[in-house]
Amino acid sequence: MSAGYHIVVCGGIVPDPLQTLEPVKGPAGWGLKNELMLPAILDPWAGHALFEAANLAKNAPGSKVWLVSMGPKAKLQQVMMTIAQKVPFELVVLDGPAGGFVEAQAVGTALAEAIEAIPGLDKSRLLVFGGWMSASRGAGATLQIVGEKLGIFEQFQGVDKLEVQSGGALRLLERVEGGSYQESTLDGPPAVVGWATGELPEPPNNPQVGMQNMRLVMPALQKAKPVKVEGGPEYLSVQVPSQKRETRVVKDTPVDEIAKEIVDWLKA
Repeated sequence: MSAGYHIVVCGGIVPDPLQTLEPVKGPAGWGLKNELMLPAILDPWAGHALFEAANLAKNAPGSKVWLVSMGPKAKLQQVMMTIAQKVPFELVVLDGPAGGFVEAQAVGTALAEAIEAIPGLDKSRLLVFGGWMSASRGAGATLQIVGEKLGIFEQFQGVDKLEVQSGGALRLLERVEGGSYQESTLDGPPAVVGWATGELPEPPNNPQVGMQNMRLVMPALQKAKPVKVEGGPEYLSVQVPSQKRETRVVKDTPVDEIAKEIVDWLKA
């Protein structure tokens, strides 16, 4: 495509998974214990989508990448200090909840409205990227709802590879059972692409890209549109899985015997 793509990446923030995430019910509904104190990161699946979007835009002159994210402004600012150094993008912020205890329908509707309101967005060149799943609750439905609200019915989920072919057609590989892929060819945008892990590693920090992004990130945070998302799933009870560790220390065991024991354990 000679004019390039308009790529909108939908990416939320989630608590750092290395922390203990204990669900609790408060006056406003379900959430995480000490949620405001937990460090946040960009959802890993959304991160893959953002890196793939930046790579596609880099190789298609005239393209532009937006990152649309909903979450508390203070948390988003903290996360953007890191993400903004990775790849170029323009941030669109929705000031709302990010704990994964809200309905995908409400979040998808808010994200679609934010995308519709992006100035200069050309929907004929639009690719909506996002995570196939999420580290927050993993409903796997939000991106599909965003596409439906935008009137985009060409949707691909669990994508690991997207190639631009001669003539502008897009070749996509979606994960299916047994480590195999379903191959699809699309004439061109618009389309929704839910990424699995993709093929790209996390880009190294680039201070120049960070300075360029932060000039737009801070105004975007200040102009963040408040979003009130009501309702959500109800749980009768929740419990953090108990840690289970069975360690046996045996000295001077031959390597072959260790390997055999592991294989037997895997087959059991």
